Amino acid sequence: MGKLTKNMLLAHLAVIGANLIYGLNYVIAKGIMPDYLLPRVIIFFRIAGAALIFWILSRFYKNPTIPRNDMIRLAVCAFFGIALNQVMFFEGLNLTTPINASIIMVTVPILVLVASSFILKEKMTRNRVAGIALGFSGAAYLILDGGSFNFSANTFLGNIFIFINATSYGIFLVLVKPLMAKYEPIIIMKWLFTFGLIYITPITFYLLDEANYSSIPANIWLSVLYVIIFTTVLAYFLNNYSLKSISPTMNSAYIYLQPFLATVVSLIIGKDKLTWAEVFAAAMIFTGVYFVSRPQPKRIIKSY
Repeated sequence: MGKLTKNMLLAHLAVIGANLIYGLNYVIAKGIMPDYLLPRVIIFFRIAGAALIFWILSRFYKNPTIPRNDMIRLAVCAFFGIALNQVMFFEGLNLTTPINASIIMVTVPILVLVASSFILKEKMTRNRVAGIALGFSGAAYLILDGGSFNFSANTFLGNIFIFINATSYGIFLVLVKPLMAKYEPIIIMKWLFTFGLIYITPITFYLLDEANYSSIPANIWLSVLYVIIFTTVLAYFLNNYSLKSISPTMNSAYIYLQPFLATVVSLIIGKDKLTWAEVFAAAMIFTGVYFVSRPQPKRIIKSY
C-alpha cells in the first residue's frame, strides 16, 4: 500500500471513529444535564480537561515556533470550534431533545460545502452535492424513525442554539484545514483548547461552586469522563488528524454515519431490531459518503 493510500485510509478510519464517539454523545451528555451539572460547568470541565491533556501530550512532540498570523488563525478557530461550538451545543441540548439536536447537526456538511467554496475555493461538484443529498436523506430517516422532530416553543431556543453550534463547527472545519497541513494535530489541539479555555472561563468558572458534587452518582461521573476523554480529546484529535489528508467537505460528510452507528450499537446491545428500511437508509448514507469521497470530475456546478 502506497504512502498516500495508507494516509487516506487512516484519515477515513479516524473520522469514522470520531463520529461513532459523537453519535453516542447525544444521549450520554443529555443524562448529565441539568439535574447534576449545569451545561456551562460541563463545558469548563471538558475544555479545561482537554487543554491539560493536550499540553501533557505535546511534551512528547517538537513544539515549533508558530508565527503571529497562524496564532491569530488558531485563536479564531478556537472561538468557532471550541468556545461558541461548545456553549451552543450544551446550552442547546439542555433546552431541546437529542433527536432535534442530531437532525439539526446533519446540516453540517451542507454548511461546510458552502463555506469551503467561499473560503478554500473548493469546487462544488455534482458528486458532492448528490452525495450530501443522499447522506442527508438517509441520516434524516434513521433519526426520525426513532421519534419526531419537535419544533414547539419549548424547544425552539434550543434548536436555534444547536443550529448555531452546527454552523460554527462547519466554519471551524474549513478554517483549521490549512493549519493541519503545517503542524502536528497534537500541537494544534493544545493551542485550540488553550484559547478556548481563555474564552469560556469568564462565563463558566463562577458556576463551579453551584453543583452538589457529593450527590453525583458514579455513573454520571463516568459520563463526564466520557465527554472529556472521548468526545473532546479523542474525537477532536481524530477529526483534525483526518483533515491532514481529506477535505473539510469529505470530513463533514461522515457526520451522516452518526445515526447509523448509533443504530448498530443498539443492535449489538439488543435494544433494536434491523428493518429493511434501515438497511436502505444505511445504503443511502454509504452511497452519499462514496460520492463525496470520489475524485472531482471536470464538470462543475459552481465555483467562486
